[in-house]
Amino acid sequence: MNLHIHTVHFEADAKLVEYVTRKAEKLTTFHDSLIKVEVFLKLDNVVHVIKDKVVEIKVHVPRHDLFTKCSTKQFEESFDKALESMINQLKRKKEKLAA
Repeated sequence: MNLHIHTVHFEADAKLVEYVTRKAEKLTTFHDSLIKVEVFLKLDNVVHVIKDKVVEIKVHVPRHDLFTKCSTKQFEESFDKALESMINQLKRKKEKLAA
């Protein structure tokens, strides 16, 4: 699995990158053939005031792309919610393939 973490219009600190990397590696337990995982960390700006932290997760599996997006006040919370949604999508996809 290739993991790419993209930050949009800011530099993420090492602690956040390590947190995302550690948690994202758990996705391999839910689907055997993950090709690439992309995580986008963004700041939702409204008139130069940072409103929310947005996390988008894009997962590429053979013949399919899965996507989820979540925004809250903290990156860790946004990532955890987006990861939970992605895990559910991967489980459903795997069940469909098995059936």
